[in-house]
Amino acid sequence: MNITTNTHRIINANRCIGRMLVNKTVRRGATKNFYIAFVLCAMGLAHGALFVQANQASVGLQSPAVSPAPSGQHDFDFHFGSWKAHNRILLHPLSGSTAWIELDGTVTVQKIWDGRANLEEIESGNTATHFQGLSLFLYNPASHQWSQTFVNSDDGTLGQPLIGEFKNERGEFFGRELLQGRSILVRFVWSDIRPDSHRVEQSYSDDGGKTWEPNFVATLTRVNK
Repeated sequence: MNITTNTHRIINANRCIGRMLVNKTVRRGATKNFYIAFVLCAMGLAHGALFVQANQASVGLQSPAVSPAPSGQHDFDFHFGSWKAHNRILLHPLSGSTAWIELDGTVTVQKIWDGRANLEEIESGNTATHFQGLSLFLYNPASHQWSQTFVNSDDGTLGQPLIGEFKNERGEFFGRELLQGRSILVRFVWSDIRPDSHRVEQSYSDDGGKTWEPNFVATLTRVNK
């Protein structure tokens, strides 16, 4: 038992001496490595300062950021208010007929959601016919486009929405409709926009948009309050 105990003490003592030698060697190496690291760090800081200065100079030479394009949510601001309307309607679209009728009427437009929507009430007629309708306009902020949906008082059913936008003060909206059971293309154009007047035109196409036949044309003049 004593021999074993003494042996363990000698081994432990040797281990302690070994650790002391290792630690001493490490401390000497650490001191040397510290000076090396300090020099490298100083060089890195100097290089970083030069990089920041160069980067700032580069940013200063860049052109200013381009302003985002207008969103389009106020494209229909001209439309609000009351209007007199002179309408021309083609009686039998896409049939080869050239028989038109003319109606006079009124259009009243209500502003909704601070201009991001509006509701248009339409009424027109003559001695032989009377017409009433509504159009709902809604702005989509994700696509920056508008939808235009019409309903006739005769059936009270919302039609398919036309989707479009304004460019250079001209609005073009497109969609599909059924005409006598056939699927056709529809185009609605807003043009000649002035503070007190504008023009709208609806056209149909049954050849995929190669040709368009106007079937509704209206000239609107603002009613002075």
